[in-house]
Amino acid sequence: MLMPVAALSNVVPVVAFAILVILVIALTGMYNSLVVLRNRFKNAFAQIDVQLKRRYDLIPNLVETAKGYMAHERETLEAVIKARNVAMGAASTARNDPADPEAMKGLLNAEGALRSSMGTLMVTVERYPELKADKNMAMLMEELTSTENKVAFARQAYNDAVTAYNTKRETFPTVLVAAPFGFRPAQLFEVIDPTEREGVKVKF
Repeated sequence: MLMPVAALSNVVPVVAFAILVILVIALTGMYNSLVVLRNRFKNAFAQIDVQLKRRYDLIPNLVETAKGYMAHERETLEAVIKARNVAMGAASTARNDPADPEAMKGLLNAEGALRSSMGTLMVTVERYPELKADKNMAMLMEELTSTENKVAFARQAYNDAVTAYNTKRETFPTVLVAAPFGFRPAQLFEVIDPTEREGVKVKF
């Protein structure tokens, strides 16, 4: 039996409204899930940032201690301080918006340069037995090694959070919401320079 035209005209708006409500609820859910995951990787970056700042604070003391024994290595020491200052600036930019892929790439490049200069310093230190025996130097190096381990741990947590966010962002139907609402792909905190993969090796 066919539904009267008048009754049908009453049902259509109700069905359309119900569909609209369902769509709004679905979109809200997808949007909120992206916000939660983005905040999670931003918080994870904050943990990396704490350790990076600690390392940046240690480096000038390390260089100052080394300077007393390495008078002829001025270029090496200056390169470390310069790389440290550049990395600090890049970290500040990334800190303002960890969701900005370009800011993160800038930090990764700066960190690679810093690791490289620190590696050169460590190789140079090996040629100065008295410096290696210095108690203050040994203490600073121990703190630096501990900080590097904490950076590595925090980096893993951050990369896990970024991977979860990027996966959600790229998954249908969330992908339909991500771009229009400004959810950009996040940048993993990955090693750029292959020589940096080995980290800063400290031998004492």
